[in-house]
Amino acid sequence: MNSTPASVNTPEASESPGGGRAAWLREHSELGVSALLLVIGALVLTDALTMHVEIAQRGPVGPTTVPVIVGGALLLVAVLLAVDVLRGGRGEAEGGEDIDLSEPSDWRTVLLLAGVFLGNAVLIGPLGFPVSGALLFWGSAYALGSRHHDRDPLIAAGLSLFTYFVFNNLLGVPLPGGPLMGVL
Repeated sequence: MNSTPASVNTPEASESPGGGRAAWLREHSELGVSALLLVIGALVLTDALTMHVEIAQRGPVGPTTVPVIVGGALLLVAVLLAVDVLRGGRGEAEGGEDIDLSEPSDWRTVLLLAGVFLGNAVLIGPLGFPVSGALLFWGSAYALGSRHHDRDPLIAAGLSLFTYFVFNNLLGVPLPGGPLMGVL
């Protein structure tokens, strides 16, 4: 004789036939983030460990140290997140203090910012960083709602020149100067 009553609600019994796997995946959607972190961590580690390093470039901390640490940390976070999700942990629902969930997404701003970033990627080679950076900073400010047409381009140009100077001259990271190479 079976001592288990027929009306016991088990997870298998409460799910509709055919929708069990989809429902389980929907409830454990954070596993997708874990999988993405796992893939990125594996790529970073693979790239770091296969990097060709000259003996003269090596010091106490070689060029592979930071990528190995970051890749290992990504793998660790991916595993810890997967374990937490499988044990029943759930991320907090959208409850940001400055997010109004009743409002639709602002796709205009997203598309403007994407266009500005793509434009910068295309223009940085021929125009150089000072010009493309100024367009990037001004376009980002415009996309995010600033409408000070007299001051925004000046601030963007100053910020771009300052960034170019810091990276190129102080940090030793060469940025393309473009037509302004002889002037700067």
